[in-house]
Amino acid sequence: MNASLNTPLPKLKNVSSGFTLIELMVTIAVLAIIAGIAAPNISTQLANQRVKSTAATLANALKEAKVESVIRRQPLTISFDNTNKVINIQHIVSGKVDSTVESYRYDAKSTIKSDRSSNEFKPNKVAEVTTYTICDSNSAASPIKILVSATAVISNRSEGTCP
Repeated sequence: MNASLNTPLPKLKNVSSGFTLIELMVTIAVLAIIAGIAAPNISTQLANQRVKSTAATLANALKEAKVESVIRRQPLTISFDNTNKVINIQHIVSGKVDSTVESYRYDAKSTIKSDRSSNEFKPNKVAEVTTYTICDSNSAASPIKILVSATAVISNRSEGTCP
């Protein structure tokens, strides 16, 4: 009856199921090296995305100005302000702003450069020939050019230089 009491207990093994401090330090060092290699690529990707976003915002504003001038049968002017990071579509009468049709905001790290400060779209689908270059504060980003033709055709290209 007491046979179970007479059998010796099996020896418990001293098993550790964790990591040593050295293993953790090596793993963290490898992760830090990988993150250091990837960080510049990620910042360039983010800068390129900001440029694309600002280019899309500007292209949409230009297209809206073109369409609105035809619908309203009035010339509309589009202008941008790099200080406040805003694009305005305005109706101008006698050299003064009569009304603002729409305003768009773009990324604070983006910059729009152009050979003109404003562009006028007329109801007969005619515009002033203008070239816009969108740049980013990160010089590694690829600039985008938006071209407006005399017939108000709006196109964009991944080219140009930023200072």
